[in-house]
Amino acid sequence: MKTDQAMPPRYVYGSLDSTNEEAKRLAAQGAPHGTVVTADMQTAGKGRRGRSWVSPPGTNIYFTLIVRPEFAPEKASMLTLVAAHALTRGIARETGLAPGIKWPNDLVIDGKKVCGILTEMSVEQGVIRHVVIGAGINVREQSFPAELADRAVSLDAACGARVDRERLLDAVLEAFKEDYEEFCRTGSLASIRDSYDRLLVNRDREVCVLEPGGEYRGISRGITDTGELRVELPDGRIRLVFAGEVSVRGIYGYV
Repeated sequence: MKTDQAMPPRYVYGSLDSTNEEAKRLAAQGAPHGTVVTADMQTAGKGRRGRSWVSPPGTNIYFTLIVRPEFAPEKASMLTLVAAHALTRGIARETGLAPGIKWPNDLVIDGKKVCGILTEMSVEQGVIRHVVIGAGINVREQSFPAELADRAVSLDAACGARVDRERLLDAVLEAFKEDYEEFCRTGSLASIRDSYDRLLVNRDREVCVLEPGGEYRGISRGITDTGELRVELPDGRIRLVFAGEVSVRGIYGYV
């Protein structure tokens, strides 16, 4: 491991169990807002809902950002959407590609996943102690596991050129800084909502919403200022999706 002493600090590891886990350890030890943790590979990478994240060496970008917001815990879920918006902008700046967002935490190119985001929060007595925002970006051309082969893509393959991982990470972090500062200023997603909706691959498409109590279908109509997905039901009513998993027709094999 080496540490870049410039502010904010950046911790660079050859191998970690998980950048999110290391970020949480560093945050508990007092690591400041803006600290970045990166690793060339992860031995126990994590995705949403406890899924594993395949993390081979020399291939992708695995990083986690520590933020110490002053807003209420109920606003923290919006940070996943802020991160997704920033990641699309950073990737576009560096590669010329135009990834879309699959609400709430995946980036896709031509219907295939190129990036996933995992946000975790620590709260004490109703106050946010820290939030860690982790992302894995598929960069190098690679052989994906069989279960991912038809629904994952790398940036190198998508743009037909070798992407500089360090420059890409810098572009993503700069975009996040811009979007995060705007989010903190407004206290909502209002200032990026229109831009987010334009990037949303779910928008105006049939979605199947999977929730603990069952599932239903409707047409995605974009997000609210607080990040919920607006789903129009067959009878015209709008239902807000706060949690659950959304499958989208044409994305990840949902037909």
